[in-house]
Amino acid sequence: MGESRGKCPPAEPGAEGTCVVGDRSTPVSLGYRLAAQWEPHAATWLSWPHNRDTWPGRFEPIPGVWAELVRTLAPREPVHILAGGDAVMAEAVAMVGDVPGVTLHDIPTNDAWIRDHGPMFLSGTNKGVALVDWEYNAWGGKYPPFDLDNRVPEQIARLTGRRRFRPGIILEGGSVDVNGRGTVLATESCLLSANRNPQLSRGEIERYLADYCGADKVLWLDGGIAGDDTDGHVDQLARFVGPRTVAVAVEEDPTDENYAPLQENLNRLKRMTDQDDRPLEIIALPMPRPLYHGDRRLPASYANFYIAGGLVVVPQFDDPADAAALEILARLFPDRRVCGLSAVDLIWGLGAWHCATLHEPAR
Repeated sequence: MGESRGKCPPAEPGAEGTCVVGDRSTPVSLGYRLAAQWEPHAATWLSWPHNRDTWPGRFEPIPGVWAELVRTLAPREPVHILAGGDAVMAEAVAMVGDVPGVTLHDIPTNDAWIRDHGPMFLSGTNKGVALVDWEYNAWGGKYPPFDLDNRVPEQIARLTGRRRFRPGIILEGGSVDVNGRGTVLATESCLLSANRNPQLSRGEIERYLADYCGADKVLWLDGGIAGDDTDGHVDQLARFVGPRTVAVAVEEDPTDENYAPLQENLNRLKRMTDQDDRPLEIIALPMPRPLYHGDRRLPASYANFYIAGGLVVVPQFDDPADAAALEILARLFPDRRVCGLSAVDLIWGLGAWHCATLHEPAR
């Protein structure tokens, strides 16, 4: 880890370069941090869906699902959509091009899950917003090709003029969640997986999270839910909803295959503390009944909600627990409208609303 692999990018927008862990010019040392999602946004970013293989045999309703999301978000904050190529752009224009507050960009993608292939925007307060360009390999090389997705952060940096930092390791946005004060939630099953960064130890990964996300403390959970192809992204399991408050998915049925791993995560969180060693407040979120695509269980979870300006978008699964999840999150976000959007079609692609969105902080 002591060997330099490059230099930090100079200050000009979208510059090339790599910041090395331990370098005094890493983002955190320069005053940047990863803001909590409930802090003010400049915009939400989306990638327009076009890859039929992501929703095998059920792609037809998906553009309409994205359009509903866009029309829900746009009255609250600007929405930027990556829609590269003539066919993709034409469909996006036809479906949401007339929505006020929406901007379409001719940036091509392989898939639609911008939370993971997009940049990680950093808050710089008086320095302006910067971004981290992590490497991306489609969740451990599972879904090639992913070359266009891996270039998205660079494209957005050039488009926006944002300063770009390149750690040189693989990390997806859905694999971490933060309180904006120095505490990061992550899972061992994902960040320590051999299909991402096998050369790195737990301590080395924690150092990257410290230097690029502002992590004074990393809270390691165990693993993910059945059907999750990300190796256990934390945004399906546990989310900060306040500086010391975590909403965690809990399965109440002891016969369900998710019961044991979710109980393990719950028990770990009950013993954990924040960056100031204060105990966490733990709020249980129910799980929906099992959903399947053929014989494959789908990773349906209410924890995959998205916090926007004045709004929380919560996945709904035509399940009796839908209303309970909305009620719990409404109590946790009394100053926001909590909106349930159907994710019954969306979840066939193995993701929900948080996976499909990317927030850009206001400053």
